[in-house]
Amino acid sequence: MMRWIPLLAAPLLLACSPSSDAAAPQSTQAAPAVNPQSGLAVVPLRVTHAGTVHTFRVEVAGTPQEQAKGLMFRTAMGADEGMIFPMTPPRGASFWMRNTVIPLDIIFVGVDGRITNIAANAVPYDETPLSSTGLVKGVLELNGGRAAQLGIAAGDRVEW
Repeated sequence: MMRWIPLLAAPLLLACSPSSDAAAPQSTQAAPAVNPQSGLAVVPLRVTHAGTVHTFRVEVAGTPQEQAKGLMFRTAMGADEGMIFPMTPPRGASFWMRNTVIPLDIIFVGVDGRITNIAANAVPYDETPLSSTGLVKGVLELNGGRAAQLGIAAGDRVEW
């Protein structure tokens, strides 16, 4: 009878041992955020105005195709959401509102990381070019009127 005890105990020991999944190291790095509508990466962006930091979650339109589409056909965007268009190399930029349903603030970010100018409350569907003052390293789009609501103005620092 005693020689059966080890055989009976073996399945119990196996049931209590850690599985190979539990022993695998867990990743502590979160997957990058992606906007479910556009499939674009979402990153934090900060605008510093008079010592106050405003943080936004912005989609990155990095390729020419992503930049050409931008926020076209969107019907809504959260108050602290937007889209950044990195300009590499820096250049003069001009935007329009073709097929853009919601009004936008188009914020031009100079090579020094400061806002050069803002095309506030750009009118949906308007094809009038809205241009930067000088070279820019990025263009930020927020909901129309959001920059004024937060006091964001030319000279404020933008980091993403």
